[in-house]
Amino acid sequence: MFNGTGYANWKRSMIIGLTAKNKMCFVDGTLAKPVITSEEYKSWCRCNSMIIGWIISVLEPQIAASILYVDSAREIWLDLEERYGQATSAQVYALQQEVFQTAQDNLHIAEYYTQLKKLWDEL
Repeated sequence: MFNGTGYANWKRSMIIGLTAKNKMCFVDGTLAKPVITSEEYKSWCRCNSMIIGWIISVLEPQIAASILYVDSAREIWLDLEERYGQATSAQVYALQQEVFQTAQDNLHIAEYYTQLKKLWDEL
């Protein structure tokens, strides 16, 4: 459930899920909304609504309420990216500090590497 933190991880999870269902084109802009007279219009609307439902179902209620009346999955995706996708210098600094302070201590090498890899990927 996305609550406003960890946007990069949430976004990556969504991309994996949407790609697996062959629906990433609805949020990345590669499949434009057909004109209302097109034969594909109803199918596009149905799929778009399904994706909006998927997105809403994995958002905290306050965030979901803020995008509930947006008409396209693409617009929702762009809105969330604008709000949460920009890392502040404070967030970058905090991640860098976490990387620098991470120590193996009593962790097995695989656990230590996994911890560092997660931080590097976020950074």
